[in-house]
This record gives sequence, C-alpha cells and structure tokens, in this order.
Amino acid sequence: MGAHQLNPDFWVDSYADYLFNFAVVRVSDAEIAKDLVQETFFAGLKSAKNYKGDAAERTWLIAILKRKVIDHYRKINSKKGKAEVRMGYSSNSDSEGDWLEEQVADPYSTLENSAMESTELGLAIQGCISKLPKKQAQVFNMKTIQGISTEDICNELDINPSNLWVMIHRARTALMECLNQNWF
Repeated sequence: MGAHQLNPDFWVDSYADYLFNFAVVRVSDAEIAKDLVQETFFAGLKSAKNYKGDAAERTWLIAILKRKVIDHYRKINSKKGKAEVRMGYSSNSDSEGDWLEEQVADPYSTLENSAMESTELGLAIQGCISKLPKKQAQVFNMKTIQGISTEDICNELDINPSNLWVMIHRARTALMECLNQNWF
C-alpha cells in the first residue's frame, strides 16, 4: 500500500455527511443521495484491494461517488429509452430539438467520443439546473428528466398547465444560457 491506508470502519463517521451533501446537490433527492452514498461505501469495500494510496481516502470515495451519480443518470435515461432533455438550438430561434439526443446520435460528435467531456457536460447540466429557481428546477426535473405527465405535475404542485409550460420554457432558456457561458 501507498502512503495512505483505507480505514472502512470510520467511513460513515468521517465521510457520510460530506458524501451525502456532494450527492444531494447533484441528484436533488435526499433518498437517492443516501442510496448513492451507500453504494459508494459498498463499492469502496469491494474495490479496496485496488486502492493504491495515490489519493486521500475521501478523494478516492468522492471519485467512486461521482461515477455512481453518472450511473444514476444513465440508468434513468436508459429506462426511458433516451434522454428527454430538450433545448432550443439558440435563443434566437423558435425551433426546439433533442439537442442531447442528436449529439449522442452523431458519430462525429466530439462529445460522444470523449468520455471525459460527456461526464463534464453532465455535471455542467446538473450545475446549471441547480442554479434555476427552486420551483423551475423542480418542474424541469419532473417533466423533462423524470418524464412525469403534465397532469400529475400540475396536481402535485397545484399549478395550471400554462404555468408549467412557461416554467419549462424559462428553464430551457436559462439552461442554454448557462451552458453557453459555462460549457461551450
């Protein structure tokens, strides 16, 4: 082993809160975040023999958690067949398209061909979603990412369909602006 030794007996006391806060910011759901932290600890135990000590224990666990968060979003999207994040191509255009789906489908896309860029884009999208007003982010996640019906969202949040679509439009516009500033 390298300079650092793993000490799984103290992981929960030492790192659970930090890992939970890290996860909940990225998935916006406390229960899912708890599950991801548990999966992180379990994966850490399973792969402890591969730990070389090149990074601090917490850094190593964060790297595992990052992969768990990415896997979580992949699982959500694969269950739905494909990502439903729909964005306008430009704020000057009324046309909307499946921007992410078309990037993934394009064999010449540099985003598809670089796992690092794909991971960074996913984190950039989540970062931009986290900057939206709370209700806008909630509506966007429910409709676009989770695929919940308009009627169910309106009933749950006590809003009308017009309000929902205005919030979705504003969220998409803000996300594209955020991604243009922070990613492209």
